[in-house]
Amino acid sequence: MSLFSEFLPKQSKTVVQQLEKPTSHQQVKLKSESTTGLVIAIAIIAIWATSLILLLCVDISKFNTLTLLLGVLWQTFLYTGLFITAHDAMHGVVFPGNSKINHFIGSLSLLLYGCLSYNKLIKKHWIHHHRPASELDPDFHDGKHKNFFAWYLNFMKNYWSWRQIIALMVIYNVIHYTLHIPEENLNYFWAIPSVLSSVQLFYFGTFLPHQEPKDGYSEPHRAQTISRPVWWSFITCYHFGYHEEHHESPHAPWWKLPEIHLMKRSTINPTSVAIR
Repeated sequence: MSLFSEFLPKQSKTVVQQLEKPTSHQQVKLKSESTTGLVIAIAIIAIWATSLILLLCVDISKFNTLTLLLGVLWQTFLYTGLFITAHDAMHGVVFPGNSKINHFIGSLSLLLYGCLSYNKLIKKHWIHHHRPASELDPDFHDGKHKNFFAWYLNFMKNYWSWRQIIALMVIYNVIHYTLHIPEENLNYFWAIPSVLSSVQLFYFGTFLPHQEPKDGYSEPHRAQTISRPVWWSFITCYHFGYHEEHHESPHAPWWKLPEIHLMKRSTINPTSVAIR
């Protein structure tokens, strides 16, 4: 039975079943009994929720500019973690032992992230993996406008809808008027971080890795690794700078990517066995 079949509606099942086959022999899978991914996912969701609640309740008039900026960046990082958690669920690695729980965590993460549809995104994401950096890739630019801003707008157009924007506006106003949360807190710690997170995900997870190199794309993944020290790789986008490794081993969770990068480097260059 397909890893994704049990949770998804029939229309989504058919598409995903056709696309979820690995694209490379270089696969790294979690053991089905592993709960590490689930623990990490729950921790990210819990930290995001706790942090958001606390920041929505603080008096930001007492914050200096640096403190406010750090609060915004911290929430942005946690929002990115929500999306990365959903992304791992799409690959079935949040909780490999139970697909219902795995996809429930993914759906919950995208709901909290921005009322996004998990079923729609999972189909688009697997198309991305099987048609990377092509006209069929929903994450790719339009073929003409390849600069950052045009590509980002095209990227967002494929994933956001007026329905989601209206839903978020309704939630914003309900929280503001019923719970009496100041607009400043909502703007700085809820609205702005979610937008900045989309920029972070796009820049480090799509634009840099899938931008065409001077000597052309390397088949079949058309992705390149942006090698950074592990700590910086984690901060920038939960190790998604190791993007070629992700495409080669799409069933590996984000926190395994540095290990895969190290294994690949040691194979190519045995004298280089440590990640900076």
